[in-house]
Amino acid sequence: MLRHAAHRLASRAAVAGRRALSTAGVPAQAAEDSAFVEAWKKVAPNIEAPKTPMTLMQPRPPTPAAIPTKLTINFVLPYKSEIANKEVDMVIVPATTGQMGVLPGHVSTIAELKPGVLSVHEGNDVTKYFVSSGFAFVHANSIADIVAVEAVPLDQIDPSLVQKGLTEFTAKLGSASTDLEKAEAQIGVDVHSALNAALTG
Repeated sequence: MLRHAAHRLASRAAVAGRRALSTAGVPAQAAEDSAFVEAWKKVAPNIEAPKTPMTLMQPRPPTPAAIPTKLTINFVLPYKSEIANKEVDMVIVPATTGQMGVLPGHVSTIAELKPGVLSVHEGNDVTKYFVSSGFAFVHANSIADIVAVEAVPLDQIDPSLVQKGLTEFTAKLGSASTDLEKAEAQIGVDVHSALNAALTG
């Protein structure tokens, strides 16, 4: 009997958890958390309540009724903004699950990026970047935010240096004696292999 009760409670908690993660409940406008403010006033009536995440949230852009003709992208690195609020036709990102094309009206999703080519398509023009890792956040309002740890335009990469690096890291992988050395060498091989595939493919 206790087992059945625990199972029912766990099922209800799981359903509640799924509801909590839904974006349907996110307000379109930033709002004050009134329950928190009331509780704060009871505890410390002479001190102003601190700001909560709810009050700091930016208003959520509305989801358009019709699918837009363009996708708005933001592509940022830790030290600069590479692309800001640019309208394009499509972007293809190197997700860990495979190449992912994002068009206007794409379903909301978050994708982890692996070393590979990110391509931005604008009419007949295609701009390609090599990204090391990061995340792509695709929103229901046809806005995509791409955050990369490191990125460089593909045409600025020297193929001879890529081959040299691949050879060096392959040799390091073969001679590595500790787990740390093996892991560092494997990362080097993976990145240089992806760079080589991007330049030759």
